Amino acid sequence: MGLFERYLSVWVASCIAAGVALGVVFPGLFALVASLEYASVNLVVALFIWVMIYPMMVNVDFASIKDVGKKPKGLCITLVINWLIKPFTMAALGILFFEYVFAGLVEPQTAKEYIAGMILLGVAPCTAMVFVWSQLVRGDANYTLVQVSINDIIMVFAFAPIAALLLGVTDIIVPWETLLLSVVLYVVIPLAAGYVTRKMLDTSEDHERIASFTAKVKPYSIMGLLATVVLLFGFQAQTIIDKPLVIALVAVPLLIQSYGIFFIAYAWAYLWRVPFDTAAPAALIGTSNFFELAVAVAISLFGLNSGAALATVVGVLVEVPVMLSLVYFANATRRHFAER
Repeated sequence: MGLFERYLSVWVASCIAAGVALGVVFPGLFALVASLEYASVNLVVALFIWVMIYPMMVNVDFASIKDVGKKPKGLCITLVINWLIKPFTMAALGILFFEYVFAGLVEPQTAKEYIAGMILLGVAPCTAMVFVWSQLVRGDANYTLVQVSINDIIMVFAFAPIAALLLGVTDIIVPWETLLLSVVLYVVIPLAAGYVTRKMLDTSEDHERIASFTAKVKPYSIMGLLATVVLLFGFQAQTIIDKPLVIALVAVPLLIQSYGIFFIAYAWAYLWRVPFDTAAPAALIGTSNFFELAVAVAISLFGLNSGAALATVVGVLVEVPVMLSLVYFANATRRHFAER
């Protein structure tokens, strides 16, 4: 892991503090940025999100899909976890905590927005940081690449319907056109751009130029994320000042979800006698979230100042330390799994 990835939680926490401070000192500036939007999409935030998503999409190799049948058990685990379990457990935890456990601490409308943000996190499986987690457990790199490529293809078609279904269950009215526009803007277009870039770079099929290119643009991806965090917390500054416990309240169900999903997938892989180099990445891929997409869609659907946008950014803060702790746990329990 590079400097940015290793201390991502520190950078995110610092940007949260900077965003809140700037939002209090320069409220007019953030109001001006918030007004720069078209079709419910803020142009400044969209630019930052494209900067952070595009480098990840260059890593997606659709040619790897031909290897889909080589590790069917691991693939089955991650697909079931990502698309049939995680979105629904995230929605259930959101409803449990914000409609019952924390009901007296949060206004009903704000509670619905927090639930919506959690749902968007749960419906978006990770496509980038999973390469880092897989490498840290010495996982099968080819399996990880196959899984990410298949997840991206499924996400194009499944993200909007599942998100709309779960948001509808929570009585949140979702404009379909805005949701579909978000998928096109933040999944289809970056994925197509990544594919074209990969084809242009990989003329000799040795992948060296791709690796060199992604290494150069990776810092811009992280900077785009951090700039988005500053903006979001600047927009939310007054709410956070008035209600400082909000971040902790949102973090509680996210932590339960992350650890719960990992242990479901990890135990399943163990009982199914999946080799460790496939079992560990399968569980980590199932746990991690595509928080960049969740942030973008939350902003498009509910606005920059919404509780949904805030909840997705809290997901960024929570994810890195949680995933590093799970990497440590996986490496410590490696000996209990079958080898290749």
